[in-house]
Amino acid sequence: QVQLVESGGGLVQAGGSLRLSCAASGRTFSSSYRMGWFRQASGKSREFVGAISWSGGSPFYADSVKGRFTISRDNAKNTVDLQMNSLKPEDTAVYYCAARPASSSVWDYWGQGTQVTVSS
Repeated sequence: QVQLVESGGGLVQAGGSLRLSCAASGRTFSSSYRMGWFRQASGKSREFVGAISWSGGSPFYADSVKGRFTISRDNAKNTVDLQMNSLKPEDTAVYYCAARPASSSVWDYWGQGTQVTVSS
């Protein structure tokens, strides 16, 4: 099993920044896992934000956040961060961390989510 715990959400004004962190643990977690961030706004379906390969490779992002959000990882701490800059009210959502084995196309593991609210 893999456990994911997000932190760092909160309330910020438009144009501001927030940094989310996801801590991964568990007996089956390994450096081969791909890590991702998703979000779900009220009344909408969950959408992909970005992802990064744990052991290498460039992160990739949804067009809606490209150039504003940055995903980084710390393999020693088993954490993945999402730096969010130039936030917009439409970025308001619950943000989820997810993980999957590199060989899988399914995001098997999810965190509990953290709320991000951007005021105009």
